[in-house]
Amino acid sequence: MAEGQAARRGAVALLQEVTAKGRTIAEILSDAENPLSSLSPQDRARAQRLTLDTLRRIDGCDEVISRQMQRRPGLYVLNILRLATTELSLRPKDAHGIVSEAVNLARGDDRSAQAAGFVNAVLRKVAASNLNFEPQRLPSWLRQPLVQRFGKAAVRAMEVAHMAGAPIDITPKDPARAAELAERLEGELLATGSIRLSAGAQVSALPGFAEGDWWVQDAAAALPAKILAVQPGEKVLDMCAAPGGKTMQMAAAGGIVTALDMSAKRMERLAENLARTGLSAEQVVADALSYGVPNQFDAVLLDAPCSATGTIRRHPELPFIKDPDDMPALTRLQAQMIDHAVHVLKPGGRLVFCTCSLLPEEGEEQMISALSRHKNLQRDQKAVAGWPGAWDAKGGGLRLRPDHLAEAGGMDGFFIAAFRKDL
Repeated sequence: MAEGQAARRGAVALLQEVTAKGRTIAEILSDAENPLSSLSPQDRARAQRLTLDTLRRIDGCDEVISRQMQRRPGLYVLNILRLATTELSLRPKDAHGIVSEAVNLARGDDRSAQAAGFVNAVLRKVAASNLNFEPQRLPSWLRQPLVQRFGKAAVRAMEVAHMAGAPIDITPKDPARAAELAERLEGELLATGSIRLSAGAQVSALPGFAEGDWWVQDAAAALPAKILAVQPGEKVLDMCAAPGGKTMQMAAAGGIVTALDMSAKRMERLAENLARTGLSAEQVVADALSYGVPNQFDAVLLDAPCSATGTIRRHPELPFIKDPDDMPALTRLQAQMIDHAVHVLKPGGRLVFCTCSLLPEEGEEQMISALSRHKNLQRDQKAVAGWPGAWDAKGGGLRLRPDHLAEAGGMDGFFIAAFRKDL
């Protein structure tokens, strides 16, 4: 098989799973027999990169492709065309090889000359087209409420950030040595305390990974635990803990952490991360709504299940597979989890609620609703002070967006609210 062809075949297989079955890439890759399981690490990484690049340009690809054909092909052939069009836009000087390998992919699927000839004819025309794609727009169900909340310019800036993708951020186990670690890894120490690695870094091969000196965690995702500010000896509950980034932050701060998650499979990864970093936490697989007793914990961190719309720059399939009809059930679950967090929190204790969502109903509105339901709950404005003014959410909390820290490569979208329970 030609160099890179295994990765291309894997990328098309991933695109099939996303576009035909509405599955996230993370779900697909969690299967033991996933489409990339037989590939080398290098081809596996390239297949994922090609898939993400294609999903970030899929609307533009479809528009260009549609102009070059009179009939829409089957989904497998269409995904070959999408992948090849993406490659042509990124590497136009390699057009001959890209078209040739796309034809070979089509021939392998169809076992006849028909699909291969079709792909060849379409891509030769595509290669001569203008492939300077604009950042693609979010679907209207998501874009409209964001425009209403943040304005058109801000939403367009988010779409630009989505197109650019996400760099790799890491969290040091010892924050006091962050500058030293950033220098050793040739990364950038961000103002938030996270370290941003240079493009193309092979994470597992970097100094300190095997020793557990740090772990991968987006800069925005690292802030909720910083805001909770766990003190040594405090009993802390991480209500939705896997894969464990926040658990490790709080354990490294000296907290006595209970890591709770209802997914045994996801908790296996948390256990691996704890073992690698040499940190400890009580690991519990249970329903967060039924775990714990009243007034049990000094602090609770609730990173609640949500639409994940703040992570589109690293998960570009999400806008196309998320169902807006799921939102009412999600927001009800978030409210129930907040209520239970207050239930298990000691008087005088601290609660941080967060979601990796851009939607107000999963952020600002949840905060306001929680305060109206729980008269013994107060905003902890001091906990969220000191960050850039643009991050200040209306009415309290922090609202982080993909276009924040744009000059350094952006960050995931998050909402973070800090509370205290009255004595």
